[in-house]
Amino acid sequence: MSSPAVRAEFPAKLRCLFEPARYKVLYGGRGAAKSWGIARALLIQGTARPLRVLCAREIQRSMRDSVHRLLADQVRALGLSRFYTVLSDTIRGANGTEFLFAGLRHNVDSIKSKEGIDIAWVEEAQAVTKSSWDTLIPTIRKEGSEIWVSFNPALAEDETYRRFVLAPPAGAVVVKVNWSDNPWFPEVLRREMEDLRMRDRDAWLNVWEGHCRQTVDGAVYAAELRQAAEEGRLGRVPHDASMHVHCFWDLGWSDCVSVWMAQTVGLEFRILDFLQASQRPIAWYVAELQRRPYVWGVDWLPHDARAELLAASGRTIESQMRELGRTVQIVPRISVADGINAARTVFPRCWFDEARCAEGLQALRHYRYEVDPDTGRFGRNPLHDQASHAADAFRYLALVLAEAGLAPRRGADRPAGAGGWMG
Repeated sequence: MSSPAVRAEFPAKLRCLFEPARYKVLYGGRGAAKSWGIARALLIQGTARPLRVLCAREIQRSMRDSVHRLLADQVRALGLSRFYTVLSDTIRGANGTEFLFAGLRHNVDSIKSKEGIDIAWVEEAQAVTKSSWDTLIPTIRKEGSEIWVSFNPALAEDETYRRFVLAPPAGAVVVKVNWSDNPWFPEVLRREMEDLRMRDRDAWLNVWEGHCRQTVDGAVYAAELRQAAEEGRLGRVPHDASMHVHCFWDLGWSDCVSVWMAQTVGLEFRILDFLQASQRPIAWYVAELQRRPYVWGVDWLPHDARAELLAASGRTIESQMRELGRTVQIVPRISVADGINAARTVFPRCWFDEARCAEGLQALRHYRYEVDPDTGRFGRNPLHDQASHAADAFRYLALVLAEAGLAPRRGADRPAGAGGWMG
């Protein structure tokens, strides 16, 4: 069938969307029409030839979290309602073009199984982790396929910013787009922007000008991570093959399971590695750990490892892990506040392998306190979001290390049951 005629205008900086490139990266502040422009460009290109478009983000619990509504609105705005059929979970064109929607973190197998994707659009990509990128990119392997990335930056240390802005892949088109590049920037947003510029210039630079923040507002470990960076404790951390590596777990099913891997060498706590996934049986995590070249010590589990509700087989996580040959102990149950204090106590002794722990470090940087909706002030409790799981596992690590004292006793790395700080 012939393609429908479409008349549409775009900000000048979005012309790159109609030129071939493996990676097209649009980043910057609010009001730049990044998402609006990408949605229009994809719909227009989908009328010219059959396309299979994957619209992805890090977390998508329902279609409400996706760009489905934005695309549906643009179908109507462009006068393409006769060409596109908008269904509850997909959008289909009369020529075979199809828009699919998925969350990256909780749909690993689904993402890997998707064949023939022409364009993958990753929206709100500032939250996408290293493991999600490492899963998605090789999946988009059709000849001539493209990956479109749009986001408002948060921290310069975030994986997406580092991967596509600080050190972009060869041939990537990377464009910073701000409100000032949008000729249709609405007056209502202009008033909001000016109000924030007067009240909080640092926030204005991030929200509207697309500058990275030094830390997220209310970050729990902002000072500790800044000190670690200044002292060179974020980088490449050597693994001592003669010492045991111990694991510190936070458990879940629909939420993430997070595992930090650490060993003590002298007075140092070497945080060597990190693993995170969701909707996997416990045997899968153990198998993933066994792939790593470590001599294993103790798996430290939270108190809910003894709850059968977490075990799909009706057996507790603790019993399943023992049956899989792991040495298990349970972390003492104390308050979150005391756990955070323990983490602050041990942080000065922690050395993080920045590459292998990238996803965990990203979570620690984004772990923040709740905001009181009435006063706008930060509360005493951390916000429960996608950063919480890695942060909870790190609290358990800190509790065990703090209980042992900053200097491990003699025999600290003897096998569990033989005494020592993790015995």
